[in-house]
Formats: sequence, C-alpha cells, structure tokens
Amino acid sequence: MKRFTVTATIDRPKGYQDKYGNIYPISYGFVPGVVAGDGEGQDVYILTRGTAPDKTFTGEIIAVVLRSDDVEDKWVIADAGASWTVGEITQAIAFIERYFDSKVVLLESIR
Repeated sequence: MKRFTVTATIDRPKGYQDKYGNIYPISYGFVPGVVAGDGEGQDVYILTRGTAPDKTFTGEIIAVVLRSDDVEDKWVIADAGASWTVGEITQAIAFIERYFDSKVVLLESIR
C-alpha cells in the first residue's frame, strides 16, 4: 500500500494525560470521516520532527499499526516525505502500544 495524505483532528496533544495516567509524548488524534473498526473516527499517532501540533495536522500516512487483540488498527501520520524506521515508530508509540499485541507495517513512499 502506498502512502496517502490526510488531515487529522488532534484530541490528545503532546503532554496529554489520560485517565490511566499515560502521558502522551506525541500528539494523537483521528481522521474525521474515516470510520475505524470501533465505529469511531480512524485513530492516528502523529509523528513530526518539528513542533508538535495541537489542533490539526496534515501529513502522510507512513505506517499502519496492526493490532491482533483489538477491534481497530492505528495509522501513523508524519510530515510529507518524512522517513521513519519501524524501530523509531515502535519506540514513539510504545507508551500505548505496550498494552497491545501489535506490529508496525511501513507504507511505500509515493515519491
């Protein structure tokens, strides 16, 4: 699958603390209009080497986080043209993914 561009709405900006005490080291949100397995907007982890966004972010879906023990997979969105390794992504999202049986699959660059 090739990368594609989306705009995400951020509902958990970098530094957000959820009800379980997890503090988000990256921004997290959803893609309005794309329904995920849980019936809600498709969730996305947002990776950027620049300033963390706090309301919306437009970028490329660079990877999919496949969860074998959940009803939905997660998308990883980054700056257009950005290069992230599976290891870098895995480390960045470990704060939540440590609770799931998941793996990161990179998408092909469109360039």
